[in-house]
Amino acid sequence: MREVVVIGCGMTKFGELWKKSLRDIFVEAALKAIDDAGVDHIDSMYVGAMTPGLFVGQEHISALMADYLGVAPIPAMRVESACCSSGMALRLGLFEISSGHSDVILVGGVEKMNDGADATFALATAADQEYEVYQGVTFPGLYALIARAHMHRYGTTREQLAAVSVKNHHNGAMNPNAQFQREVTLEQVMNATLVADPLTVLDSSPVSDGAACVVLTSVDFAKQLKVPLVKILGSGAATDTLALHSREDITALKAVKVSGEVAYKMAGVKPSDIDVAEVHDCFSIAEICVIEELGFTEKGKGGPFTEQGNTALEGKIPVNPSGGLKSKGHPVGATGIAQVVEVVEQLRGKAGTRQVKNAKIGLTQNMGGSGASSVTHIFQII
Repeated sequence: MREVVVIGCGMTKFGELWKKSLRDIFVEAALKAIDDAGVDHIDSMYVGAMTPGLFVGQEHISALMADYLGVAPIPAMRVESACCSSGMALRLGLFEISSGHSDVILVGGVEKMNDGADATFALATAADQEYEVYQGVTFPGLYALIARAHMHRYGTTREQLAAVSVKNHHNGAMNPNAQFQREVTLEQVMNATLVADPLTVLDSSPVSDGAACVVLTSVDFAKQLKVPLVKILGSGAATDTLALHSREDITALKAVKVSGEVAYKMAGVKPSDIDVAEVHDCFSIAEICVIEELGFTEKGKGGPFTEQGNTALEGKIPVNPSGGLKSKGHPVGATGIAQVVEVVEQLRGKAGTRQVKNAKIGLTQNMGGSGASSVTHIFQII
């Protein structure tokens, strides 16, 4: 099995991109990644996208993107796993390179959510239609249930939930690609419009457009290129029940835990070895649960761990220096690769004012639905 490295990154600004189409934003991100990598060809392509058929009425996007990028007839595949579609796409690209079948692969993610579709309906297709959506609950409600259960069981406070958003907006204010480049206060988060008690609109990730891409190759192939190399040390993926009510403990994200354990084992590292992490904070409670499952803090201690500043840029384990889904934005199909772009830039030492000091090993965790699927990757600068 060959060792695999990320050699190129590119992404669009996230936000309401009214003047650009789905194909426009993917090609923009892809060309940036290819230029960053300094390669003259790609052998294969994977595109993560959750539901472009509902958002913009376009399916068969793998062929579409290969066409408009000008790389046909190379093989191209669209990957879907709800909000962790492009995270899963990276895993497939990793395996194709490591197998020796291809030398250079483009892995991307894209979503255009603001073109007039019913975003709530489209996103709800990632939940259990018969037992959740039909009964009227959508993802804000599901994560509100997780939040209330976590607060009841572990004493997590409303202020601790809000601290996640405050921290991520602080980081996002320094990210030129973020949808919301402004800070918020604890009071603003807690007093914002209530979406699903106890979560307000400022506890929730936005509806976003955007694309992100990376170029992968083998270590041997990369030696001929004069670019910094970020090795993929580990990859883990897992699933859980689709419906929240089917789980033994709704405060536990089993798929996150298992995907993290597999990635740690493959990489030969521990949670304490991670210098920087990008995790799936679709709602503030999600980040708290995820950092517990990944072993950054004890189960039930994610709230105080965050409140004490341990996940801040200068903290014990900086989490979501990009601003996370909350501030950077969450074009669902693009989120997983956008996390990778941020971690690679951090490991390269190119993250500007949000740079984490001495970052050598990074982690990305991307999940779908209310945690029914999760993928975790670990990276190291070499």
